[in-house]
Amino acid sequence: MAILQLRAARNWSLEQTAKAFLVTAETIASWIKRVDEQGPDALVQLPEPVNRYPDLVRYVVQQLKSLCPMLGKMKIAQILARAGLHLGVATVGRMLKEEPRPVPPAKDGDTTGKHRVVTAKYLGHLWHTDLTVVPVARGFWTAWLPFTLPQCWPFAWWLALAEDHFSRRVMGYAVFLKEPSSTEVCSMLNQAIAAAGKAPRHIVCDQGPQFDYDAFRRRRRRKGIKPPRYGAIGKHGSLAVIERLILTLKMLLRCLPLVPLHKSDFRREVGLAIDWYNEHRPHMTLGGRTPNEVYAGGYPANRKPRYEPRERWPRSSVCAKPVTLVKGRPGARIEIDVDFASSRRHLPIVHVKRAA
Repeated sequence: MAILQLRAARNWSLEQTAKAFLVTAETIASWIKRVDEQGPDALVQLPEPVNRYPDLVRYVVQQLKSLCPMLGKMKIAQILARAGLHLGVATVGRMLKEEPRPVPPAKDGDTTGKHRVVTAKYLGHLWHTDLTVVPVARGFWTAWLPFTLPQCWPFAWWLALAEDHFSRRVMGYAVFLKEPSSTEVCSMLNQAIAAAGKAPRHIVCDQGPQFDYDAFRRRRRRKGIKPPRYGAIGKHGSLAVIERLILTLKMLLRCLPLVPLHKSDFRREVGLAIDWYNEHRPHMTLGGRTPNEVYAGGYPANRKPRYEPRERWPRSSVCAKPVTLVKGRPGARIEIDVDFASSRRHLPIVHVKRAA
């Protein structure tokens, strides 16, 4: 290639180049024909960057996005990190923007500081609880008077939730046909406390009638819970933690072909979504860990040794956060296996393993 570059720079003919380097003109002509070749036997061998991922990794990222369109680039990076493949968020975003390639061969809230921020220091220190309405159809608006559907069954379900602030784990839930009373909400909290084995020190809730009633106050004092901390009226983000959980659950339930009309069926779908949320969904606030990992004190899956598909990547170099060691040798050929919780396509469970 250096000879061809010098020939082009000096504008030599084939005979002049052959005479200068003591080769035949046919040899120079054959080199020129091979300039555009590609592959391991090509005449021109350009050095491959050590930080370039093989096409298989790009294919894995694009296929995961295709299977689960609701996943963003950060969530994809966190899910793959838990499976042993560490990619940066920017790297995942760049791969998603690139043109899909054929299958590679089998051989290869407002926290600006101006407002008081409620934080939990340990498990069970602080729980959030709230109510939400899940419409059965696309919403409540109608084209006839009174231009809205009633927020009760069979047009909607009421859902009560309790979440631990420290671990972001859903501690309990209940489904109602209509807006629940304070007694019914207290019953849900009692069941969640009984399952946890200990009552929280504080509860954060809104100023709805269910949480500002004599029955709620009496049961709170009986359980040894301190006076509740109420969210500010009309302030967006004052209950950001539980509101984000509600948004996630509604997005998952919206992926169903049809919201069930039977209470047992709807409760089962909510339970599946919550179990997947607790066990398999990485949480950004928790550093990519899942609520169950934090709650049970288990070792985070995204900190276990990782697969390194880049052959020339130095073992001593750091990877995308969280930084972990390399499992085996660099240049691993990997396979991705995507399962679905109870065959629900909106609840993916990703596994990465070394190819045979």
